[in-house]
Amino acid sequence: MPTGAHRQVTATYRVQVRPGFDLDATAGLTGYLASLGVTHLYSAPLLTAAPGSAHGYDVVDPRAVNPELGGEAARRRLVQALRAVGLGLVVDIVPNHAGVAVPVANPAWWDVLRRGRSSPYAAWFDIDWSRPRLLLPVLADDAGRTGGPDAPDALDDLKIADGELRYHEHRYPIADGTDGGSPREVHDRQHYELVSWRRGDTELGYRRFFAVSDLAGVRVEDPEVFDATHAEVLRWVAAGEVDGIRVDHPDGLRDPAGYLARLRAAAPETWLVVEKILEYGEELPDWPVDGTTGYEALASVCGLFVDPAAAGDFTVLDTTVTGRPTSWPSLIHHCKRTVVTRLFAAELNRLARLVPEVAPESARAALAELAACFPVYRGYPPHGARHLAMARSEAGRRRPDLTATLDTVTAHLRDPDDELAQRFPQLTGAVMAKGVEDTAYYRWSRFVALNEVGGSPARFGVPPAEFHRAAAARQERWPAGMTTLSTHDTKRGEDVRARLAVLAELPADWARRVRDWMARFPLPDPSLAHLLWQTAVGAWPVERDRLHTYAEKAAREAAASTSWSDPDPRFEHALHHLVDRMYDDEALHAEISAFADRLTRPGWSNSLGQKLVQLTMPGVPDTYQGTELWENSLVDPDNRRPVDFAVRRELLDRLDAGWLPPVDASGAVKLLVVSRTLRLRRDRPELFTGYRPVPVHGSAAEHAVAFDRGGVLAVATRLPVGLARRGGWGGTWLSPSVNNVTELFTGRVYSDERVLLAELLADYPVALLVRSKPVEAS
Repeated sequence: MPTGAHRQVTATYRVQVRPGFDLDATAGLTGYLASLGVTHLYSAPLLTAAPGSAHGYDVVDPRAVNPELGGEAARRRLVQALRAVGLGLVVDIVPNHAGVAVPVANPAWWDVLRRGRSSPYAAWFDIDWSRPRLLLPVLADDAGRTGGPDAPDALDDLKIADGELRYHEHRYPIADGTDGGSPREVHDRQHYELVSWRRGDTELGYRRFFAVSDLAGVRVEDPEVFDATHAEVLRWVAAGEVDGIRVDHPDGLRDPAGYLARLRAAAPETWLVVEKILEYGEELPDWPVDGTTGYEALASVCGLFVDPAAAGDFTVLDTTVTGRPTSWPSLIHHCKRTVVTRLFAAELNRLARLVPEVAPESARAALAELAACFPVYRGYPPHGARHLAMARSEAGRRRPDLTATLDTVTAHLRDPDDELAQRFPQLTGAVMAKGVEDTAYYRWSRFVALNEVGGSPARFGVPPAEFHRAAAARQERWPAGMTTLSTHDTKRGEDVRARLAVLAELPADWARRVRDWMARFPLPDPSLAHLLWQTAVGAWPVERDRLHTYAEKAAREAAASTSWSDPDPRFEHALHHLVDRMYDDEALHAEISAFADRLTRPGWSNSLGQKLVQLTMPGVPDTYQGTELWENSLVDPDNRRPVDFAVRRELLDRLDAGWLPPVDASGAVKLLVVSRTLRLRRDRPELFTGYRPVPVHGSAAEHAVAFDRGGVLAVATRLPVGLARRGGWGGTWLSPSVNNVTELFTGRVYSDERVLLAELLADYPVALLVRSKPVEAS
């Protein structure tokens, strides 16, 4: 639990600050955000990132604000604009890695390349200095591997210009006293070696962010490195200009607990959340933070609106259309085993050297199997021994031939002071992310609404009782952790998932429809086809170019029929042809539109329900940019598209003038729910201090979820298709904890002990009942 008090953060609004929407543009939103009801702007990383970075997570200089965002002057203008309307600032920081794709933009990396191990910045980066030279995987395919005297070699393209070594647009420093001779001869004298990009996964000598060679791991476990890389952000904190910090990817750090203790000591009053992805049933370690960024809340809330009864139907459907049995655990293991031996071969080699008493090949095999069997993202020695025990047991079951080696390796991993025990968890987190989030999620097509960061696709839906237990536990342990429904990392936006949830209420209809489409318009990869058809109807109407971009990324991430490293032109042509048929074949286009229309209204109901639950449940709710209206984003970069804030301002003004909007395509009703709920949380925080499930009585009780936060009662409709089939709410009712409550969205007052849901939810599928504010004694 947090050890230091922090300024009150009640609700945040995430803005993807970027070169196309800089700090001054963000400052222009402050009036709107204050009116919306949030208390804090939550920004993407603000420190200097790689030139042209659209996301800011490739920081190249942590000592200054990104000049492409407007620099320090613009940051101060933003702070002033926020203060003028009573808002605060939450910033995103990236301690795990730094951007090295453009060496000249990163002063520390440039100096390491120029001076090698003698650089004062050599200790900043997690580099394996046992190698004679630092490999930089940037050359064209098969560069440096001549197949004969006449074979082309990319090193022939090297040039020397302005005292630098140049390879096309890439620039590299030249060490003092090494600039004589041909470009190749100069290259061969450097502290670095330019090699084929394909060698990055197998021979790289520095820790990366996942398998991205353009992002080099930073050694923030070193106090001097921590101080140097955090000084600027902590200066903002000390000046009272930052109230909260979001820590990106703590699982990549060598010692997350130690890092967070140091950060908390440096910012004792700051709201501190970590981007920690918890597997189902996993608890956040007892770190000095306020909680996570809310992926476990996302999974719980979205699952609440999925009908668990449809699990069997979708399993049968997926098995039929893909021609393979459905086994999520087997798929996870296969994908993790593949990425750890291919994408992370260099990391495996480095770790294997830390078990010198075992033959390297055996050590690599044992480490790879343990990583593939590890049940969560990572352990935190000396805690989490049970996860290692589970991995050892499963690895031994799968590879009995490695029993002796597994025992030796596990003995190292059980010693928290062992170098292997400290480095192995950095690998398992990366393997989970690449193997599951970025591979298995694109191969598993049973029901893609569940294929989400922090989720468990094998768990089909979340019953209300389970949701209530999770929410109550959150209130008790992490009441100030963030909750969210959409982020820059989610695979599909919240409203797309809400529409897809409707399919769980139409399993037979969907099965007939998608079988017909897949038969008439076949794709060589049926699993990807099933995933694509679901995504299309969930996001429909989606612009053609956006669906093309998504389809190609999904196929390459799945790495079954094509991949990023080896694209298959024939398959990708067939894939894009299928997408074009969705728009150009008039009959098919009409069928997709008609089926998507069936999802629209119940999808809106789900969207409003999950949004109200997320905004009112225990925790600090975040609203991702633009999602206060309907929003059909897919995976990044689609979810970083520009947001039309002028439309949102205009609609909010109309709502404030007394307009009660219909539930229609404008999305104004979602803005009504978001703004009224956020304002209530801001203005009357005393109403949100507890958690109690509220029983719903009557024949349609399963179609409602209700809870009391200590003076405000949230009610949401779930499974709206089934509710309509049964003829509506009938006599279903609930009882508010007090009489004379006001429904916030419609303004109606209820004074009876029983409130009929047919009346309460007559206009909107959600309601927020608020008790009257006590009259102060004169």
